[in-house]
Order: sequence, then structure tokens, then C-alpha cells
Amino acid sequence: METIDCRGLACPAPVLKVKELIDKQSPDEITVTVDNDAARQNVSRFLEFQNFNVSAVKDGDNFVITAKRAEGTGCQICSHEAPAHDIQKIMIIVASDCMGRGDDLLGSKLMAGFLKTIKEMGDDLWRLVLINGAVKLAVEGSSVLPQLIELKDQGVSIFSCGTCLMHFDLMEKLKVGEVTNMLDIVTSMQVADKVINV
Repeated sequence: METIDCRGLACPAPVLKVKELIDKQSPDEITVTVDNDAARQNVSRFLEFQNFNVSAVKDGDNFVITAKRAEGTGCQICSHEAPAHDIQKIMIIVASDCMGRGDDLLGSKLMAGFLKTIKEMGDDLWRLVLINGAVKLAVEGSSVLPQLIELKDQGVSIFSCGTCLMHFDLMEKLKVGEVTNMLDIVTSMQVADKVINV
């Protein structure tokens, strides 16, 4: 069994260390120690995508993640929802809870209108990634939670940056979608047919 200590490492370093180990040694069992919940979620999801059975337990201030390789296919991130030939994979990256600059109240209204309207993209809309202040849109008390939940129910993957959630102390308040990291974001950009930055 391979063991990695990722305590004290900022996102996406824990996932990158695990990826490097898998790429170089292809172990059947891995134990990873991390010191925050964002890293626990990101490393666990990455290992699941790499076809490992994963469990995580809290150990004091840390999380110990154990993973054992399962039988089956490889990386799910790379083969995620292959679209029909006439459907694109559009990924939208949102970096603020407001749209535009000048007046935050107006910007909040514009963002709400944008999130209500992007469903018109239909099946082409594949993934919505929230970074920086945009993670505030997916947490408890957000006025646009109904729009995000509707998008998720229609099959849109919604991801919020774990580092950003931790920065704003919102990790425990996330209400829709999953926590992500920079490796997930970069990999998704490679897979997407089109990336739109808002």
C-alpha cells in the first residue's frame, strides 16, 4: 500500500500528488492524509474517477482516505457523458456572484437573469463551474439556488471551487453541486467543446 501525506498542501496539490503516484506506480491501494474537507472531497472524487473504492475517516484535525483499486473501466472524467454528434459540451466558468462592474445590486440582478436563461442552451450545456466569489451562488441563503437546482436536475454538472469555498468559510453551506479543484477544472476544459468565461 502506498501512503501520501498531503497535509498543509494547497489545492490542487493533494490531487496532483495522488495523480503523479498513480501515473508512475499504478498502485492497487493508496492511503492519503489531508487536513481539510475540500482536499478530502477532491482526492476522494479523483480516486473514484480513477476506479478506486474509496473511504475517508476523520482522524483528529485530519482526514485519512483509503482507496483500493476496483475492477472495471478507467478514468471517468475523460469519458464523461460522451455526447451525440449534434450535441456540444459547453462549459461555463463563472468568477463572481455579480455580472459586470459598476453596481453590485445591478450585477446581482443580471447574474440571476443569466442563470435563469442559460437553460435555453438545452443539452449543449454540460458543466457550470463556480470560482472565486461565484461560489456564493451555490450556498445556503443564495437567491439563485432554485435556478441552480433546476439546472442540476436537468443534468448540468455544477462544481464549486473548494479553495474558494474555504476562503469564504462556506464549505459547510454548499447546497447544490460538488466541490472541485483546479485539476478537475483544467481537465474539463480539455474535454469541453467550448468554454465560456463569465
